[in-house]
Amino acid sequence: MQLTPPRQTLDLLQRGENGLFFPRRRGRAGINEGAVNVDTTIHAQNVTNKHSYTVPCSSRFRDQVTELARVKQCNVADLARSVVLVVPLGRINASPDPGEPARDDRETVVLKSGNAQGKPWRRKPRLQVRMAPGFAVATIRKALGLALAIERGHLDVGLESESEKNEAELQRDAETALMREAHDELERLRNIVAALQFDPLPGGVVSRDQALYVLGFPPGSIPDQGALRTRFRRLATVYHPDGKDGSHLRMSQLNAAMEMLRRGGL
Repeated sequence: MQLTPPRQTLDLLQRGENGLFFPRRRGRAGINEGAVNVDTTIHAQNVTNKHSYTVPCSSRFRDQVTELARVKQCNVADLARSVVLVVPLGRINASPDPGEPARDDRETVVLKSGNAQGKPWRRKPRLQVRMAPGFAVATIRKALGLALAIERGHLDVGLESESEKNEAELQRDAETALMREAHDELERLRNIVAALQFDPLPGGVVSRDQALYVLGFPPGSIPDQGALRTRFRRLATVYHPDGKDGSHLRMSQLNAAMEMLRRGGL
């Protein structure tokens, strides 16, 4: 599956390995690498107005996301933000939700403050994600799930231009037309073979009319040597014993019919 990011977000991104995108680094003058001004509403909302989300999830999902962030040398929030920037929000929300942890899936932490400081506490596994406010927790979890899917090659994030899309569509149309043409040609050849197919003669080829019948000519016709050779080669391709529809009996009668008509038999 291929996902194409909204055009207005492309200039704010740099592409990492395996198709993941990350916000470009900000320069000293407030300009992104690549000469893109970051003083925009989109960037301001994502940089200056952060919210901390607690995202409950299974221990396995938490570990997979954390490991991906480690490999990409970023944090979990960077993974979620890169997907939100590249993939339309509707597509994210329509994707499968990795879900909350099962009842027996819990992690143990040691409390660092309050009256119970220093005591262990079992809680749902979770990920802490700091990004712009306004997202549902499930949306962030789905975005992280998409990040894993992109890394595993299950999704492809494309950056095709409009002309490239049109060219690809034309190519697909041409391939479809060729397939249709090949199918029609195959049907035509099948009809030809069906029309030329003969039932083996119980007593073999003993007369000219029988020879004409075997080769698919009308009774009483006088085909020239060129027509005989063309028809024989065509039928021999079908009835040769080594072929898919081969028949030893038909091939034998085909040889006998060809020999009789070549000698001008009655």
